[in-house]
Amino acid sequence: VQLQASGGGLVRAGDSLRLSCAASGGTFDWYAMAWFRQAPGKEREFVGAVSRSSRYIKTADSVKGRFTISRDSAENMVSLQMNSPKPEDTAVYYCAADGAQRWDYASTDARQYAYWGQGTQVTVSS
Repeated sequence: VQLQASGGGLVRAGDSLRLSCAASGGTFDWYAMAWFRQAPGKEREFVGAVSRSSRYIKTADSVKGRFTISRDSAENMVSLQMNSPKPEDTAVYYCAADGAQRWDYASTDARQYAYWGQGTQVTVSS
């Protein structure tokens, strides 16, 4: 499966931004989907994940209550709605997919994801 992330850009703290990741070349419902991010000089970190069934959703504590991950099987897309972003949310955001996870589970471990998009830069100004 190929993943294409979009929607990044420069946003002010407190505004909203929506990232999208379009999947192609595979059966979308076979894949658990996730978002990770990596800031300069830091390791890649988990942001959110949604299971193949859409019933299991996990969000990192650092963004809980502000960011929402969702998937749309009709559009073969996973989205990350970013509300009230903070300067510390500045990073390159990556979408990821994996076809080996259970129907009702999505891992928070980047090593469990086999497919990655190219990343989209999000910069939050104060």
